[in-house]
Amino acid sequence: MCGIVGYIGKKQAFPIIVNGLKRLEYRGYDSAGVALLDSSNNLNVYKKQGKVEEMEKFALKHSTDGCIGIGHTRWATHGEANDVNAHPHINTNGDIAIIHNGIIENYVSLKTALIERGYVFRSQTDTEVIAHLIDDIQKNAKVDLAEAVRLALNEVVGAYAIVVISKNEPDKLIVAKMSSPMVIGFGEDELYVASDGSPLIEHTKKVSYIEDGQMAILHLNGNMEVKNLTDNLPRNLYFEELSFTLEEIEKGGFEHFMMKEIHEQPQAIYNSIRGRMGLEQMKISLGGINQFEGSFRNTERIVIVACGTSWHSALIGKYLFEEFARINVDVEYASEFRYRNPKLSEKDIVIAISQSGETADTKAALELAKQKGALTYGICNVVGSSIARLSDAGSYTHAGPEIGVASTKAFTTQVSLLVLMALQIADIKGTISTSLMNEFLNELDILPKKIEKILESDKYIEKIAKVFQHSTNFLYLGRGYNFPVALEGALKLKEISYIHAEGYPAAEMKHGPIALIDENMPVVVLAPHSTYYDKLLSNVEEVKTRKGRIIAVVTEGDELVKNLAEYVIKIPNTIEALSPILTVIPLQLLAYHIAVLRGCNVDQPRNLAKSVTVE
Repeated sequence: MCGIVGYIGKKQAFPIIVNGLKRLEYRGYDSAGVALLDSSNNLNVYKKQGKVEEMEKFALKHSTDGCIGIGHTRWATHGEANDVNAHPHINTNGDIAIIHNGIIENYVSLKTALIERGYVFRSQTDTEVIAHLIDDIQKNAKVDLAEAVRLALNEVVGAYAIVVISKNEPDKLIVAKMSSPMVIGFGEDELYVASDGSPLIEHTKKVSYIEDGQMAILHLNGNMEVKNLTDNLPRNLYFEELSFTLEEIEKGGFEHFMMKEIHEQPQAIYNSIRGRMGLEQMKISLGGINQFEGSFRNTERIVIVACGTSWHSALIGKYLFEEFARINVDVEYASEFRYRNPKLSEKDIVIAISQSGETADTKAALELAKQKGALTYGICNVVGSSIARLSDAGSYTHAGPEIGVASTKAFTTQVSLLVLMALQIADIKGTISTSLMNEFLNELDILPKKIEKILESDKYIEKIAKVFQHSTNFLYLGRGYNFPVALEGALKLKEISYIHAEGYPAAEMKHGPIALIDENMPVVVLAPHSTYYDKLLSNVEEVKTRKGRIIAVVTEGDELVKNLAEYVIKIPNTIEALSPILTVIPLQLLAYHIAVLRGCNVDQPRNLAKSVTVE
């Protein structure tokens, strides 16, 4: 959730940290702060409720000198969003500062013990406990900062990525992590710390990811050492290169990242399938499946765990795997799965889907699956992320950086990858004909062009948005492959416009939601040509009879739904199983335009953050 940035080197730290925080603001934007060690070893802390820009203005009224510093942008968990609860947090004497992404589960007991020892707490946060605990250990055990951090974290239960500085040891940053993301960037005799690679890319592409249960000591001369938190033994460093460019995390002329990312979907889908399917050989080749071909051939059950938008793509994956690969599939909310005692065996395959690869619940569900002996397969977008490293095998979606909090290209690339997986497994199992495989591959090849055509309807969809911008409720209806798209369309509208919306299987409407329909209720109906088309037509009639205001997404050439709907958005014809990749585009655009018209912050909707790294 929260974003952290740190710098130690020869340059002025403040502009580096502030620019980094602005790139990480999608992870949380309730408050922001920095702590800087100046040339006289003074520790200056500046923090403000609101966006990074507010903190920056405040800090620039004071001294921002210093070549060592840490910064934080907050998504509030413990304690409301205000100046006092903003990070960094300091110890009583003001000589230690800490920033933290995560949740300390046993902070109440630790806080109680520290208060009994005379410590005074300024904030309502769990993070402040760590600052006082480090201070307490240093005083009593007479150890240096790094050892005090290590000992303190051995008393902590929870998830964290932390960075600590002290004016008493002004030549180092101490970094540690457990279940929250952390990446170290390597420059010329300088080091960077961040929650992900986006703040680093303008400075360096050389990075290293420290693992759970590890700490790193970053020195002013550019050296770094990594140790285990438990036994203090040294660990090796493994270097990687960031796989995206600075241009990819800029808006590129669009007003919002969300609209940019909607328009990037043709290229993103092309990237997700490129090199993985051969039209000449009519074959699909995913490295993770190739590695465990026997397991996929013989498994009788796949369990997919995910959250939010990824859960919706997982539902489509269920339809794909069951129809074409003939494998039983369960789709689970990761947040529920991790706390159950699910029946799993070494014959099962558990697929975890996460855009960031850091989603706390999905990661925990994956760890549970590994404990039970299941083969684990990760689908994520961020190279080097925790889920990618934890899984036995997996595939990247290659969507490129997604900055907008409301996922768009993450969804369509996840579905595209699930299509490839289903088809390859079907081919391995011999449950798909050559002719149908050829049809799918040829259609996948031209799908990006079809999305480009849908994007040409943007102005028309904006006109529809103007009509319904003041609505207080929406109903989204779909059947089969497009029922999960109805859920996704409703989620997008809720996330960014704050309008209540529900997605429903169209046939279930008469079992309750039909009572809500009147002349004020917009009903978005997903009605492309499909197996369910005639049945869905009846559902549309039922809405029409009750004076619901119908917005229909239909296949080009459709005349029947067109005559019933108030507004019609046309999409190109495609294979039914691929239709979700097309039908979702108009819903993304509709949600976007309604949110903009309502004056909402599209890229940073209230109460949300991009990467949910806490429970």
